[in-house]
Amino acid sequence: MKDWLLVQLFKTSKWKTAVSLLATVIVVLGLISFFSGKWSGISLYYNTPSSFPTKPITLVVPYAVGGGTDITARALVQSTQKYINQPITVVNRTGGGGSIGLMEGANAKPDGYTITYLVAELTTLPHMGLLPITYEKYKPIIQTNNDPSAITVRADAPWKTAQQFLDYARTHPSQIKMGNAGTGSIWHLAAAMLEQATHVTFTHIPYEGAGPAVSALMSGFVDAVPVSPAEVKEEVDQGKLRILMINGSARSEAFPDVPTLQEATGYTVNFSGTWRGLAVPQDTPDEIVHLLAEAFTKGMKEQEFREDMSAHGLGLLVKDKDGFRQQMQQSHDLYARLIPELGLSRK
Repeated sequence: MKDWLLVQLFKTSKWKTAVSLLATVIVVLGLISFFSGKWSGISLYYNTPSSFPTKPITLVVPYAVGGGTDITARALVQSTQKYINQPITVVNRTGGGGSIGLMEGANAKPDGYTITYLVAELTTLPHMGLLPITYEKYKPIIQTNNDPSAITVRADAPWKTAQQFLDYARTHPSQIKMGNAGTGSIWHLAAAMLEQATHVTFTHIPYEGAGPAVSALMSGFVDAVPVSPAEVKEEVDQGKLRILMINGSARSEAFPDVPTLQEATGYTVNFSGTWRGLAVPQDTPDEIVHLLAEAFTKGMKEQEFREDMSAHGLGLLVKDKDGFRQQMQQSHDLYARLIPELGLSRK
């Protein structure tokens, strides 16, 4: 009997020890999972990379509907949707020449659910005192395209060539009203750099994006716009507008018969055009950025997307996150020098 009791006590003690050890293991594993942000579905960044995304994504476009940025964003969302497995909603946040949307995107939660379609104005507005942040507030995902400036007028305008347009501007200072995508926008800068290079003076009229500026041209409120070929292509194809020159180093693939400024007049201007790309707030986890980059890269390879871009006259220029960051830094440094030279700084 004594021996039987000792055996039972040993078994009971062993069982209690096992239970105690198992409980300790569970507690420790639970604490590890909790602090790694993966316990019961909780994450320090709101979602674990393996489950991302679990809800709809917002793509902030800092300009109005109808401009090149909006057109590209919607085409890219359409082609990428199937690789995300969650709805992607384009939201146009206009105002301040792009600064409203850029600020909203930079200040969003760093969880990957708010993406911003960055534009070149992110590297111009800070130097003009119109934006309190720089590109360093963002973590790049991918660059999507690059477009030159196209000086465009109505089809019934008296100027048939770039030379006629500039000659008139020179003999009639400030009489040509040049619409742009907002004070400090890349198209405002394009027109200002054209003034500097050709020794003419325009009256600059700002709008909340290229789309409204083109509408103003069509309605006769302004005489010309310096926006991209894509943003006037439909009206040019319809015979309502005419592109006089490409304000850049090379002709546009969409309008190969339109000469560059240098070809048409002998003047040159150091303007590389606008660029666009996707980014998230700086503190977004790299794993989520990688997943987004993979999805949007696949979307950009879709034939539908490439055909849509070509149909709208938008130029493709794909760079990965490192190449895109380098592009932003180069633009930031360039405009830090040029904007004061042009007298556009309000700091």
